[in-house]
Amino acid sequence: MACYEAVARRACFPLADASLDRRRQHAYKSAHRGEALRLRSASQTPGLMLLIAARASAEHHAVQGETAMPFYEQGAIRIHYEEVGSGFPLLVIPGGGLNSTVAGLATHPFNPMDEFKDEFRVIAADLRNAKGGQSTGPLEVDRPWDAYTDDQLGLMDHLGIRDFMVLGFCIGGPFIWNLLQRAGDRVVAAVPAQPSGYRPEMPDLSYNNNMKSWGPELCVRRPDLTMAMVDTFLTNMYRGARADFVYTVTRDFVRACQTPILVLPDDVPGHPYAVAMETVHLAPNAQVSLYPWKDTSDKIPLAVRHIRTFLRAHQPVPVAH
Repeated sequence: MACYEAVARRACFPLADASLDRRRQHAYKSAHRGEALRLRSASQTPGLMLLIAARASAEHHAVQGETAMPFYEQGAIRIHYEEVGSGFPLLVIPGGGLNSTVAGLATHPFNPMDEFKDEFRVIAADLRNAKGGQSTGPLEVDRPWDAYTDDQLGLMDHLGIRDFMVLGFCIGGPFIWNLLQRAGDRVVAAVPAQPSGYRPEMPDLSYNNNMKSWGPELCVRRPDLTMAMVDTFLTNMYRGARADFVYTVTRDFVRACQTPILVLPDDVPGHPYAVAMETVHLAPNAQVSLYPWKDTSDKIPLAVRHIRTFLRAHQPVPVAH
């Protein structure tokens, strides 16, 4: 059962600015203090020289506060992620359906990596097997939603993060509800933006779109996969018992969910307004942005300001010792 704990017993807290500056200065000095010694020792080993060069580049980017491009690996799964900023963790799930990537955030109404990096530790990842992304892994045909949620929770574990907030676009809406169902005690607050959902007058919309585009392209990239496997995967995502509401949870779950939610509705075929508003009415601690919020450029900053105010209000406050 998803729940929000007001007690500030959180695993990750923002470092004070002064402390962060001291760490960056120390990292810079440490990176350069032994550089000459490392190069002299490795001068006769070209492979080691390459490793040192890569490490020096990574240290430089970390000191400069630039976005890193690391991977989280678990068995056959390899997830590319990026993070910027410092503060309480904010997981961002890009839109784009099953081709959700960090790079795709540049095409969104706003980019949370830019908007919130001054206040939060913002983390985003390419969806497993997304076109244009760098994340790869098995196609778990019997548990598609949970496989992706495994990756998201596994990434948080990998980064040493227990509790976090989450903002998701498009397919990020169903993912957010699945995160709340799977690990509601870890999700402090959530923002589904232009969330996906089931539209009864177009029942096979998501299935058909992915069978026509995502599936064939994936099979070209992955000869180990077949369209029969893709069909089973998408059927278990979007058809049968899943063909309702937000795909991942029931109305009873949303009705009982105590987590603070801020919904930014949309109204295109894949993002039904009626479903978004139904979650607002059902969830006891939900609120909704202005609507429409992205039809003109002057409204988007208002929506971003609402999100920022919401996130600030719900991030835990560290307990002084």
